Amino acid sequence: MATIYDVAELAGVSPATVSRVFNGTSVSSEKVAAVRAAAERLKFTPNRAARTLRRQSSEVIGLIIPDIENPYFTEMARGVEDVASEAGYSVVLCNSDAQVEKESTYLQIVISEHMSGVIIATASEESDLDPVIATGRPVVAVDRTTRYDVDGVVMANRAAGAAATQDLISAGYRRIAYIGGPSHIDTAAERAAGWREAVLADGREADHALTRFSTFRVDGGRAAMEELLALPEPPDAVVAGNNLIGVGAIQVLTEHGLTPPAVGVAVIGSLPFTTLSPRAVTVVRLPARHMGVTAANMLLERIRGDRQPARTVVLRNELQSARVVR
Repeated sequence: MATIYDVAELAGVSPATVSRVFNGTSVSSEKVAAVRAAAERLKFTPNRAARTLRRQSSEVIGLIIPDIENPYFTEMARGVEDVASEAGYSVVLCNSDAQVEKESTYLQIVISEHMSGVIIATASEESDLDPVIATGRPVVAVDRTTRYDVDGVVMANRAAGAAATQDLISAGYRRIAYIGGPSHIDTAAERAAGWREAVLADGREADHALTRFSTFRVDGGRAAMEELLALPEPPDAVVAGNNLIGVGAIQVLTEHGLTPPAVGVAVIGSLPFTTLSPRAVTVVRLPARHMGVTAANMLLERIRGDRQPARTVVLRNELQSARVVR
């Protein structure tokens, strides 16, 4: 395969001149003709790096998520990749572990590697998007909102929390708890608000003792469920704020001989793994893959020059009831 040095030798110019020709830098017409003739003869094609230098961006987009082990985010990533690949873009997947420091490092890589844009589920409200926004690169926030004026794709989180809780109420449960992720993340806070609204709408007190904010992971669900079962008056049902919390809560309930529906469980997000019958647990399905598809399309629109005001798309959820009446 011919290289830039082969082209330079055949054209009788320096490699730097060849680079200037393919980067669109001003070069005499004679040298341009010589370089292009040599490139054609050698069947030389400018590589991606050359195109990157010419356009100041690459055909690569960054995707930064907080937990690569969560199937919700991997499903979302698949949606992003499907759209990007069809458009001729590659996706670099970065796992921040919900750590602002790691996230900041990845954002700097987006800049230094001249990526065309970034889709990000921010680690926290302290996430700093200023450096990448200052470069003019488009940003699309997914799963959670940010303080920045950028495009976003989120779930109808409050509605999801309310739907999960209302389904447990309809099944006859009376003391319903809520376990969410970190309270400072709006996804957890909004789903908790939906739980509270449904409880109050049913004429009950939204008992603060029945709410727990932990991590969005299995261990968070386990720890919170153990605490709730240790209460003088334990809950008879629980709303799990995401899929992995649901797994942890169900594990603990099973270990205590309280397998659903002995204690009602409603999970926001599809359970990635469980030995229970699907009919035993209420699930509020979240269209994660559609979120990725939507975010990728929005980002590509910005890359192609769309300058309309920032907008946020809210995706609806789907309730799959356990159909259990207590």
